Amino acid sequence: MSAHLTEQAFSSLPLHETLQNGLRSAGFEFCTPIQAQSLPLLLAGQDVAGQAQTGTGKTIAFLLATFQRLLTVEPPKSWDGKQPRAFILAPTRELANQIAKDAILLNKDANLRIVVSYGGKDYDKQKEDITSGVDILIGTPGRLLDYHKQRVFNLKSVQAVVLDEADRMFDLGFIKDVRYFLRRVPAPTERLGMLFSATLSFKVSELAYEHMNNPEKVEVAAGKVASDRIEESVYYPANEEKIPLLLALIKRIQPPRGIIFVNTKRAADRVWGFLEGNGHKAALLSGDVPQKKRERLLKHFQDGEFPFLVATDVAARGLHIPEVSHVFNYDLPQDVEDYVHRIGRTARAGASGVAISFACEDYAFSLPDIEQYIKHKLPVSTTSDEVLEQPQPAKRPEKRPPLPQHKKQGSGHKPKRSHSQRNKPKHANSGNKSGS
Repeated sequence: MSAHLTEQAFSSLPLHETLQNGLRSAGFEFCTPIQAQSLPLLLAGQDVAGQAQTGTGKTIAFLLATFQRLLTVEPPKSWDGKQPRAFILAPTRELANQIAKDAILLNKDANLRIVVSYGGKDYDKQKEDITSGVDILIGTPGRLLDYHKQRVFNLKSVQAVVLDEADRMFDLGFIKDVRYFLRRVPAPTERLGMLFSATLSFKVSELAYEHMNNPEKVEVAAGKVASDRIEESVYYPANEEKIPLLLALIKRIQPPRGIIFVNTKRAADRVWGFLEGNGHKAALLSGDVPQKKRERLLKHFQDGEFPFLVATDVAARGLHIPEVSHVFNYDLPQDVEDYVHRIGRTARAGASGVAISFACEDYAFSLPDIEQYIKHKLPVSTTSDEVLEQPQPAKRPEKRPPLPQHKKQGSGHKPKRSHSQRNKPKHANSGNKSGS
C-alpha cells in the first residue's frame, strides 16, 4: 500500500451509494490520514477544524462530507430549489477551480448542481450559472461578495460551509469578507462546518471556535507530512554564489519540473533572467502578473512547455500543479509556515519530491525557526561539492508600457494648478514615491 494511504477503505464508511460509485469510478479506494481522521467525525455531523496542507487529500474529505449532507438531509422548508445548500470558500481562483474539478469527479451519480465563481473573468456567465440554480457554490471571497450584495444568491438555506486554506484567507486580506459570509449563513448548530488550514494558528482557531459548533481538531502534523516523502537539503552559499549554484544543480539534477521560490519581485526577475539567459525555459509569476497572462503561463508550465516556474509566495498561493519534482528555495522564506507551503508543492498525492534550500547571507537567520517548526534539522549539502556554473548574461524580462502620467499619481482627480502655480518650482521632496 502506498505510504500516504491508511488501511481505512472508503467502502467501509457510511457514504451515500452515489458517492461510493463516484469514488470507485475515480479510482479512490483507501483514505489518506486526514480523510481517515476527519470523515468519521463529519459523517456523524461533527464540525471539524483540520490542519492539513495541500496534497494531503483534504479536498476529497470536505467534499464527501458536503455531498453526504446534501444527499441525506432534507433541505430547509424555506428553500426555493435554487439557492445554494453548500458554500465553499477558497483564497485563490486556482484553488477554487481545483475544488470544483474534484467535486465534478465525485458528482458522477449524485447529479448536484455545482457552480464555481471567481474574479478576473466570465462575470455575466458566472452570475447566470448561479441564478439558474445551484446546490454547491464554490468560489473566492471577492467575486462572491459582489454577487451576494447584488442579491444574486442568498445563504439562508446553507447546510454545509467549508473554509479552505483559512490561513491564506488571513494572509491575503480576505478575513473581513469571510466574516461577512459567516454572519449570513444559518447558526452553527443548523449546518455542518468545516475549516482546513496548513496551520491552526491562534487567529485561525479563534475563527473556527467563533463560527463553528464545537469543532473537533484534526491534525496531520506539518513536519511529518513534509519529512515522510520529501528529500530536503540546505546549502550555505555566499550571495554571489547563488545563481552559479542554482545553475550547477539544474545541470546536475536536470529536474523534470521545478518551482523556484524567491522572496521579492526583483529576485524573481533576476532568477528568471539567468535561467532564460542560460538556456532554461521558465515562467515568471509575481504578484503583478495580469490574470490572463498568469493563467497562460501556468498552463504552459503544467503542460511541460516550461520546465521551471519562478514564483513569489503571493503568486504561488493555492496553486495546484501536479507532478512537481523539485522545489528550490532560492531565498529561504522569512515566515516558517511558508516553508511548509512551498515544499508541499512537491510530493503531492503520495509521490515523492525534492526540496533544496539556499541559506544565504540575507536569509540564513530564518533557518533555526524553520527547523524548530518542522521538528527536524535540514541535512546540509556543501556548496564546494558542486561544480559552480559561470553564468551567461541574464535575459531582461519584458517591460510593460508605463502607465499614463495621470494614473501614476494615484487615484482621484487632482485640481488643475493655476498658471502661477505651474511656474513655481516644486519642493525637492514632493515627487511621487517609487517602488510601491
